[in-house]
Amino acid sequence: MSLTKFIFPAMAALAITSCASKATDEKAGDFDYTVDRFADIEVLRYQVPDFENLTPQQRILIYYLTEAALTGRDILWDQNGKYNLAIRDLIENVYKNYDGDRDSKEFKALETYLKQIEFANGIHHHYSMDKFIPAFSREFLVENVSKLPADKQPENAEMLYTVIFDPNVMPKRVNQAEGADLILTSANNLYEGVTQAEVENFYNARKDTTDATPISWGLNTRVVKENGKVTEQPYKVGGLYSESISRIVDLLGKASQYAENDKQRAIIAKLIDFYTTGDLKTFDDYSIAWVEDTDSRVDFINGFIESYGDPLGMTGAFESIVNFKNEDASHRTEVISGNADWFEKHSPVDPRFRKDEVKGVSAKVITAAILAGDSYPATPIGINLPNANWIRAAHGSKSVTLENITQAYDEASHGNGFNEEFVIDQETSDLMDKYLFITDNLHTDLHECLGHASGRLLPGVDPDALKAHGSTLEEARADLFALYYLADPKLLELGLLDNPDAYKASYYKYILNGLMTQLMRIEPGKDVEEAHMRNRQLIAAWAYEKGKPDNVIEMVKRDGKTFIKINDYGKLRDLFGQLLGEVQRIKSEGDYEAGRDLVETYAVKVDPALHKEVLDRYATLDIAPYKGFVNPVYTPVTDKDGNITDVTITYSEDYLPQVLRYSEQYRTLPANSK
Repeated sequence: MSLTKFIFPAMAALAITSCASKATDEKAGDFDYTVDRFADIEVLRYQVPDFENLTPQQRILIYYLTEAALTGRDILWDQNGKYNLAIRDLIENVYKNYDGDRDSKEFKALETYLKQIEFANGIHHHYSMDKFIPAFSREFLVENVSKLPADKQPENAEMLYTVIFDPNVMPKRVNQAEGADLILTSANNLYEGVTQAEVENFYNARKDTTDATPISWGLNTRVVKENGKVTEQPYKVGGLYSESISRIVDLLGKASQYAENDKQRAIIAKLIDFYTTGDLKTFDDYSIAWVEDTDSRVDFINGFIESYGDPLGMTGAFESIVNFKNEDASHRTEVISGNADWFEKHSPVDPRFRKDEVKGVSAKVITAAILAGDSYPATPIGINLPNANWIRAAHGSKSVTLENITQAYDEASHGNGFNEEFVIDQETSDLMDKYLFITDNLHTDLHECLGHASGRLLPGVDPDALKAHGSTLEEARADLFALYYLADPKLLELGLLDNPDAYKASYYKYILNGLMTQLMRIEPGKDVEEAHMRNRQLIAAWAYEKGKPDNVIEMVKRDGKTFIKINDYGKLRDLFGQLLGEVQRIKSEGDYEAGRDLVETYAVKVDPALHKEVLDRYATLDIAPYKGFVNPVYTPVTDKDGNITDVTITYSEDYLPQVLRYSEQYRTLPANSK
């Protein structure tokens, strides 16, 4: 199982200027979006338009929900690696207590390393999952750790030095290599002392294939071996991460006092019940209540949701986003969700794998108010929940597009030279300038609202049947659904596009990204490993190969540079439809072998010559491959008795000051340095 969320792709760097929200555009010129740049990262700010127009009650509700969101930070750090918190303490303490030359090469390298691990919530890259290799020396770190006060000295410094500096120790947070034991070769802290076979056997023995409402096994647990027996350690009050969860529960209780209505108050109470008991049936009850609440303007996710950090796609990483509905922009998504049944009935998949009826699909454009856990600093631009297939079928799903985040990406990318370097001609570049913002947002809407909500499993098919390839194939399924319908005349009929050629902007971007430009994120000699990147390469490479007889997609050489040329957009749409049909069949039937073959054939390997070319061309542009965000700061306003009466928002906090403050203010878990 995996969180169905859409991550903004590498081509976000395009200079796309039109069709943006007018309300946000009017403020954009006075807002400084770029905060910091280091290694392969650019850190941005995002605005929270209309926060001031909410009621004081809604603003206070958001404040307490943001506090609950940020309080789970240490959980994610520990889930990502057992030594992460101890290493964070170590590097932060050296950084804050350093009394030497702060312009020296060694100190600047330590500062960069600190920024990297803060961005990744641990010592492994947030996207490639590879361990960071420090550019400062072990001797430099040892010397400066020795100068720290006694209470800042780690219990087992030698172990931490080994983890930091030895490239062979814990090299990969999540390993997806075919044929490897994915548990033993992954450095996350979701398993201890168990093999992949033991974990799979443990859960297979517990699953009931006849249960029409199966719980999400493993979602909130660490699997270990105790006295030779495989067992679970649940995340709950009184269990694993109790210190953090207890504080989250307290803050959720305070938030509930400011709930907009009784339904929202009951949802918060059900989430508190889940955190208190760790009962996954209760989590399903909470998910049903949450997805059925379409009336509240303020909304949030908070819990163990994202499962890309688990090589088996079962355990959820802590994640939270607090948001409120963008009333004006939500018209677009409401039109799409209101026609969900039409899209399902006209889907180019075998009718056996379509839903007979699409229930409860709701969609809205939201304004993100806080990003936390696995959504901070790097964040998705769209989310569709809940994950459980049976809840989707019986109760529907809730889809959101984070348009203030896409707006920040757009504003920060102006004039970066990408189009001039990679887009084949001015005509295509002009089309992208004019329509890419709206078609990308529509792609996200269709991906989240309808793509993930479409199709069905055949009776008795295990939702986890595709194992390590499940996340890649699920993202491919949703992307293909969106791509196929972006070119459908139905979008013009619904008034969502005004030009029948507008979809070509997203088609060109998608193929260019999948075949070429996303390679900027991969180190030379390495395979594609991250699920979203595999998904995009799978689709683009499959379409390129299958379209060769008709020359649908062409790779053109010009002045020694490779360009993508799409010769037949109509046939490309047909290819997307064919692949959607096959991926849906694989998922519906639980055909692991076919799914594995599709991923391993098209999604993993990289052409080294093309890879080098892409890296060389990107180097001339100085565009950061990855982007993330600092959060705004919310400050409560109190009366003379200390009661909160309102909340204000500011945008002035910089990246390192923010993450260092978070480490102090939201510290809930002890460090493990043994």
